[in-house]
Amino acid sequence: MDEIDRDILRELQNDGRLSNQELAQRVGLTPSPCMRRVRQLEQDGVIQGYRAVIDPEAVGRSFEVLVSIEVKRDRAVVEAFEAGLQDIPDVIEAYRLFGSPGCLLRIAVADLRAYERLWIEKLTALSGVTEVNSQIIMKRIKEPRGLPVDG
Repeated sequence: MDEIDRDILRELQNDGRLSNQELAQRVGLTPSPCMRRVRQLEQDGVIQGYRAVIDPEAVGRSFEVLVSIEVKRDRAVVEAFEAGLQDIPDVIEAYRLFGSPGCLLRIAVADLRAYERLWIEKLTALSGVTEVNSQIIMKRIKEPRGLPVDG
């Protein structure tokens, strides 16, 4: 990966809707080689997809919670727990961690009442859960803006 590829990645992370013409102009290429590079980055799995960034409030999910969960340390139980998370759309990110806690979730729901219902009906009912700790997000200080792509 050279500096032009990195420039392409930076530009697409800032605006994934750039036309190939505009992208090519910004990175100093003509459109055809620019498109070849983008396609190659996609084929190589460097670019994994494109998404719209949605305002949580506009879709009724402005109440966000970080949840640390302890799960019984057993392979089958952990696998069942992780499979169960896939069926909960309110869990928008999930990470298995080394050490304690064993898992960290980011959850987006409408309000405290919706989170309480989720906590009671789904989170504590997941396979192997031994502890659930919730941290309500007061304010998002820095939005996810993509990965640094410096060499």
